[in-house]
Amino acid sequence: ISSPLPPDETCNVRKCIAADTSVHDLYGSLICTNFRISFITKDVTPFQKFQYQNLLLEEHDVSLTCVERVVAVNDARKKRKVLSSNQFLKFNPNELIIYCKDFRIILFRFDEAVPESARKLCLAIAHYSQPKDLQLLFGFAYVREQHQNPDTKVNGEFGDGQQTSLFESYTDWDREIKRTVASEWRVCSVNERFTTSLPEYFVVPSSLADEDLKQLSPSFNGGRIPMWCWQHSSGSALVRMANVRPGVQLRKHDTRILKAITQSHPQRSEVFKSDLDKTLPSLQEIQAAFHRLKQLCINLFEETDEKWSSSLESTRWLEYIRLFLKHSAELTQWLDSKHISVVIQEEEGRDLSCVVASVVQVMLDPHFRSIQGFQSLIQKEWVIAGYRFLDRCNHLQKSDKQECPLFLLFLDCVWQLLQQYPAAFEFTETYLTMLYDSTWIPLFNTFLFNCQSQRVQQSQDFAINGNLHCSGPGLRLPNVWDWSLQFTEKERTLFNNPLYIGKTASCLQNGTIKTFRRSKVNMLQ
Repeated sequence: ISSPLPPDETCNVRKCIAADTSVHDLYGSLICTNFRISFITKDVTPFQKFQYQNLLLEEHDVSLTCVERVVAVNDARKKRKVLSSNQFLKFNPNELIIYCKDFRIILFRFDEAVPESARKLCLAIAHYSQPKDLQLLFGFAYVREQHQNPDTKVNGEFGDGQQTSLFESYTDWDREIKRTVASEWRVCSVNERFTTSLPEYFVVPSSLADEDLKQLSPSFNGGRIPMWCWQHSSGSALVRMANVRPGVQLRKHDTRILKAITQSHPQRSEVFKSDLDKTLPSLQEIQAAFHRLKQLCINLFEETDEKWSSSLESTRWLEYIRLFLKHSAELTQWLDSKHISVVIQEEEGRDLSCVVASVVQVMLDPHFRSIQGFQSLIQKEWVIAGYRFLDRCNHLQKSDKQECPLFLLFLDCVWQLLQQYPAAFEFTETYLTMLYDSTWIPLFNTFLFNCQSQRVQQSQDFAINGNLHCSGPGLRLPNVWDWSLQFTEKERTLFNNPLYIGKTASCLQNGTIKTFRRSKVNMLQ
């Protein structure tokens, strides 16, 4: 599914398997394509690390989007250089180190390769792994090929993820309202022209007309008025919103919005407001913890087990996981025990709130602990709600200041719950791992964009610029929920948890079925 970019290929390359010995090293050719870095070898890997095979990536492949840093080394001249796009390299390297965003560190040696060929390959990898334009990512080249050659699909037709609600239509939102019996809420389309980063359709209190919403929208950062997430069976609702801009008149608008939310739950006359910017770590703190965690993994083999344990604590990554879980559990108490609606608020309502809103729903709604439900949750609270995947994953390597691993933090939170309540979840840790790995495959529209508006606009622009005639608004990249593009049906069985006992209960302890919600707070304290 990808094409080589001659002359970006070097033969007689050695891939170093272990840092302390060359016994298991592999020999082959290293190639850079428009999608991945491929190491092709006839040797048999001495030990199989994985139980599955990805149909898009071979065992020794790395997608270009997964490359974080490219380092060229010349031992004889004691030269070491971090390569950037369109950069000149003054020496011929005999070693190439690729640092990956998924924590892998891959080492290649060019002892027997043609020096000039090795140098050109290193520069090509650095260049193609740091594209300056979104439409240079592989997904656009792939969908162009599919449009021009419809009979060349890799693994059958798209649509394996049809049962996953994408929340791009009125119907999906209306179905979710009916599923949760949120009769005091309605689907609106005030953002149909994408004037904000909100989706085209979202849910608001029925007491607010479209004209009211248009009037209130400028009061909130980015125009992101409160957006309904979910409703408890008691009628209490979970809502997320951006901060209100400063000003006396604008604060009145905030009060009006809260009153409308309260009216949507007539049995209670109050709303609990949670300011995430004040209660949880900042994006900068989370990113710093993540950097410390990655550095710890780089030095893993140089540390003793005792040092590893103490150093892991010092990264503060696990501490932040605990804080997010604890705060989410506290909010479930307001919704589930006190039957009071919760409004989670932050600067723009599209970062920390993605994590908290998702974890709360995983805790309270068994539907979101099924595979299809979990995928729909990610679509609803991350993809459609406007999480900045492009910036936070730094796909274009533009700004480290915008980068933050919030999606990984969310998956880690879910993994922690999965370990404590394995029978509550239909999916496995393998599924969570594959989902995280998919964020670094530049094929799926799910993880390439900052919001629905950008997703639609880029699709339209690409079709126009490429003079590609198609029905509808533009060429559509596949979504990640079409797992048949990556795995065979047999391998997808690894996603299914054999301990899962259905949506009626969540965990099995000492042979007794216990509900998830009764023990959620004790679990997290």
